[in-house]
Amino acid sequence: MITNTELHQKGDLFPDKVISFKKNTKTLYFKTANGVKLELTIVRDSIFRFRYLTEFQSEKDFSYAITEYASTGYKKLEVEENNEQYIVSTMKVICHVEKKDLKVTLYDATDHSLISQDELGFHWEESFEYGGNIVKMSKKSHDGESYYGLGDKPSHLNLKGKRFENWVTDSYAFGKDTDPIYKAIPFYTGLHHGKAYGIFFDNTFRSFFDFAHERKTVTSFWAQGGVMDYYFIYGPNMQEVVEKYTDLTGKPDQLPPLWALGFHQCKWSYYPESKVKEVAAKFRELQIPCDAIYLDIDYMDGFRCFTWNKEYFPDPKRMVKELMDDGFKTVVMIDPGIKVDENYSVFQEGLENDFFCKRADGEHMKGKVWPGECYFPDFTNPKVREWWAGLYKELLEEVGVKGVWNDMNEPAVMEVPSKTFPNDVRHDYDGQPCSHRKAHNIYGMQMARASYKGLKKFGYPKRPFLITRAAYSGTQRYCSTWTGDNVASWEHLSIANQQVQRMAMSGYSFVGSDIGGFAEQPNGETFARWIQLGVFHPFCRVHSSGDHGEQEPWTFGDEVTVIARKFIELRYQLLPYLYTSFWRYLNDGSPMIRSLVLYDQEDVQTHHRT
Repeated sequence: MITNTELHQKGDLFPDKVISFKKNTKTLYFKTANGVKLELTIVRDSIFRFRYLTEFQSEKDFSYAITEYASTGYKKLEVEENNEQYIVSTMKVICHVEKKDLKVTLYDATDHSLISQDELGFHWEESFEYGGNIVKMSKKSHDGESYYGLGDKPSHLNLKGKRFENWVTDSYAFGKDTDPIYKAIPFYTGLHHGKAYGIFFDNTFRSFFDFAHERKTVTSFWAQGGVMDYYFIYGPNMQEVVEKYTDLTGKPDQLPPLWALGFHQCKWSYYPESKVKEVAAKFRELQIPCDAIYLDIDYMDGFRCFTWNKEYFPDPKRMVKELMDDGFKTVVMIDPGIKVDENYSVFQEGLENDFFCKRADGEHMKGKVWPGECYFPDFTNPKVREWWAGLYKELLEEVGVKGVWNDMNEPAVMEVPSKTFPNDVRHDYDGQPCSHRKAHNIYGMQMARASYKGLKKFGYPKRPFLITRAAYSGTQRYCSTWTGDNVASWEHLSIANQQVQRMAMSGYSFVGSDIGGFAEQPNGETFARWIQLGVFHPFCRVHSSGDHGEQEPWTFGDEVTVIARKFIELRYQLLPYLYTSFWRYLNDGSPMIRSLVLYDQEDVQTHHRT
């Protein structure tokens, strides 16, 4: 008979003393008396991977973030042992692993200066509700240490003293310090005493980072499931850290088409065809350079993806051809939500082939988005990705569309408190079935991966151009991105600049903001200043919510039109420079836009500049 129903809380658990050690080429295996296993892999002389497994934990070693093309190898690997620790040395880094508790300390191999040191180190807490562990890591924060990266956080570039959450979220009209928002990029760079290192926490569950916020001498990161799996990346130069992280998680495999680096005009929404033609003609009349015009959700038939509203666009192929003849590429939106409609071929195919996400008890995941009730493809299933890629055939091969914009792929769901799927939704996860708790942060990434494959196949021999709103580490391999649904305000002008710099420091350079702001409407001065900023960002697009008013360059009067034209023309004069910068990003992982601290990390005055 059960009389005690109070949940037994074990609290934080820690590794015991090391009882066994073995070396297998580049990986060192440590095991403790209480069953904790540490797999320490030497990826490069300057990159160490730490993967901790608790007793009986045997999660398959799999990552969506790490590219198969990452550089590997080292010139030196020596392992020594004394009574208290194991000492692992390469040409760049010396790592001490304590025998009594698996705590790690890392030094510069050249001058033996301290770079990173565990505080509590690895520890965990068992989760009765979900099973598995809440995995945790805490490290000492050094005097004067600064922190950078973590993707699109709309905060000061230096993260010191703040705490953040990584859970991809549709954050319409987000503000300064809103967290979380659209991206989950669990990588940061630490900088102290003139030397930089990086930490990439490759865990797709909801995760958290505390940069000396709770305790002034401690930096920590943790996740609500999975394993403690992180990469230590040593510079000591800060740009080298970013380049090595970008190499690890992947670079674009080719340059974008040159027009993708030109000026783009977008709005929710340009329709019908006469409106699209009117906007295009006005650009040419005023001699304002523009390479692409976008069609938001209203081009579709009842918001059904891969369809056309024939009332608004009776002959899309002809329209796209005429726009092309006038120098405009057409970019269209595609969302993940597929309208529940038995007469809709995409829905029928997905249903018949069991391609849609399901709840724990087998019912389909159904949620409301723009078309109404929708089902959602499971992009973590390779067969679904192949099917999704094939759906682009008509848009690209027959209609002639040149670019695609994946939106709402957090995935966003309307009229629910969480704004997304429930935790019990199931995913294939490339043959490793899991809940949405694990798959949420990579859902948008895998949609972009599938879309990229379709664009590459059906747009051949032209190079693909794709945009995504949601992203996890490694998404930069497939597409560009923007900073989401911002606001037409001076504050957001500043935020946009910080976000683009932060994304570049997080390995994702092909980024821009909605110039002028998406929500609300800017005045002429704000729009002019935003154009003057935006032309220097790698992705350059005006986008707005049409219900707030017009936002084309000529909307704000002759003075602003002249300013906009001048700076957009400057953008085109800089295209050779931008293309060369992109080439360096593609080859070396060098960020296309760089914060002042990347140029002079020795000067502490640069550490807090935005």
